Amino acid sequence: MDFEPGTLLKNINSPADLKKLSESDLENVCKELRQYIIDVVSVYGGHFAASLGVVELTVALHYVLNTPYDQLVWDVGHQAYGHKILTGRRDVFHTNRVYNGISGFPKRSESEYDTFGVGHSSTSISAALGMAVASHYKGENDRQHVAVIGDGSMTAGMAFEALNHAGIEKSNLLVILNDNCMAIDPNVGALKEYLTDITVSKPYNRFRDDIAAVLSKISQIGPDALGLAKKIEKSVKGTLLKNSNLFESLKFRYFGPVDGHDVKRLVKIIDELRDIPGPKLLHCITVKGKGFALAEKDQTKWHAPGLFDKITGEIKKTVSDKPVAPKYQDVFGHTLVELAEKNEKIMGITPAMPSGSSMNIMMKAMPDRAFDVGIAEQHAVTFSAGLATQGMVPFCNIYSTFMQRAYDQVIHDVALQNLNVVFCLDRAGIAGADGPTHHGAYDLAYMRCIPNMKVAAPMNEEELRNLMYTAQIEDMGPFVIRYPRGQGVVPDWRRPFKEITIGKGRKICDGEDLAILSIGHIGNEVVKATVSLNSDGIFPAHYDLRFVKPLDEELLHEVFRKFSKVITVEDGCIQGGMGSAVLEFMADHGYQSKVVRLGIPDEFIEHGEQNQLWAECGYDAQHIILNAKQLSEGRKTNTMAG
Repeated sequence: MDFEPGTLLKNINSPADLKKLSESDLENVCKELRQYIIDVVSVYGGHFAASLGVVELTVALHYVLNTPYDQLVWDVGHQAYGHKILTGRRDVFHTNRVYNGISGFPKRSESEYDTFGVGHSSTSISAALGMAVASHYKGENDRQHVAVIGDGSMTAGMAFEALNHAGIEKSNLLVILNDNCMAIDPNVGALKEYLTDITVSKPYNRFRDDIAAVLSKISQIGPDALGLAKKIEKSVKGTLLKNSNLFESLKFRYFGPVDGHDVKRLVKIIDELRDIPGPKLLHCITVKGKGFALAEKDQTKWHAPGLFDKITGEIKKTVSDKPVAPKYQDVFGHTLVELAEKNEKIMGITPAMPSGSSMNIMMKAMPDRAFDVGIAEQHAVTFSAGLATQGMVPFCNIYSTFMQRAYDQVIHDVALQNLNVVFCLDRAGIAGADGPTHHGAYDLAYMRCIPNMKVAAPMNEEELRNLMYTAQIEDMGPFVIRYPRGQGVVPDWRRPFKEITIGKGRKICDGEDLAILSIGHIGNEVVKATVSLNSDGIFPAHYDLRFVKPLDEELLHEVFRKFSKVITVEDGCIQGGMGSAVLEFMADHGYQSKVVRLGIPDEFIEHGEQNQLWAECGYDAQHIILNAKQLSEGRKTNTMAG
């Protein structure tokens, strides 16, 4: 489907084209850009509300700055759709997040205007500071460096580390705080309350502009007056806000708060800030979902709503006349509440992803036992460890790709102390359209090498419930349960809990030609492959390992004594993963079978639907069939021996 951009937008193929317009045209550019995002995302899907909220800021930045010479870094990148459209990607924007299309996030290999690849939060200030220091070293003192970061991302420790460092550098750095009180879900914590105090402080907002004008006149008298003006400014800010400004205490010049939807005002302010040396912070107040009424009203729902009718706002959902299997995330959420009702020691923890992980179900049912700690994975893990020392059983739910940010805490604060923290790693394996920054490719490899750790993956929803039940049994120690994004395979999933023996796999079906070992949800692709192979006279045995640590050694001895040909299948990296664990076992025990490992290869996998990427990586049902046939070397039997 072709989308016709507005009269002004259709002639903007780069920021240079934007600069040809007069300031009086910018409001209409913003209207057209906002409408174009609505038009395309409603039909093709993607992140939505975040980009609508920074349309005016995006236009103002590219209008004033000399991008890409001036370096513009977007934190996370959910909000960068307008940036992509204005920087030469308008005509391919409909391929955003589609297989072989452009990325849903800024990406250095995609455009020179994407100065830093992002996807995880709170990296922008560090990156922009590094760029600024490098420019200063090279003598490029006219070069601007801007980090646009949301108030949600500002809650992460890394952002504060960067602010702390930037305050002592004299580099040309501007941090723009996009304050909308939202990450994906509403923000939490003391910083949110602090920013709210600034935003609603009527005395501060009333006197701010008058003070700025007076100080500007004083500063023209001479250098001594300028120093006095700065002291007066700091004193007034501290008095009106009842305490000294957080950012100025970190040696940033603070400006704001300002209306983030007044494009002309933003142009004037950003232009003025270019001439002020050193680290600066501009505090912009915006509305996530601005310009689309339903998105403004329910910002979490409209963060990434899928396809929708842009006129009625109806979100389009596939309706089936058959029972549909639930999402693993929802099974987790409901099961956690069910277990917590039986075990008063259970607590729930999530770092800013309550709706995505379905922790919001427990937060609603048991608000005193479920915690959103903000975008702070490291804190989430050690907070969970602290709970565990007092006899609690914390279920710490973190996306697999985000758990990488807290690896030291997993080792040092949980595993080393052998604490009963249950890590539920959501979005494990190929995550889909979010691409390489969000694929949970590495957890099997990076978790199985840690002492005291138990690492498991359910093949279906019932197995997820039973693993969660098993993990909360007393003195179970550190326990990892990893599961994928999206739907499972069992509509009738609410079944009585059963304890699973630690390190015990299961045989799905017997066979005689070769053995296929799988772990987790991808085992369902093996089931499909086995049915097809049986019809061709090839009868593989299928084993679901369940645990990559500890391994089911009894099961593996059975496999290697019986089969000289083995395939391992995992939705995770081949290097160091389940297949590697099986090879280690084989070598340690002197077996000589031929083993073919299928999984994510040693490369970063781009975005696309899960089944498309499984096929690209060579471990969907069709590739399992192909490898099984090659291993079988043409051997076929009409029936399997009894």
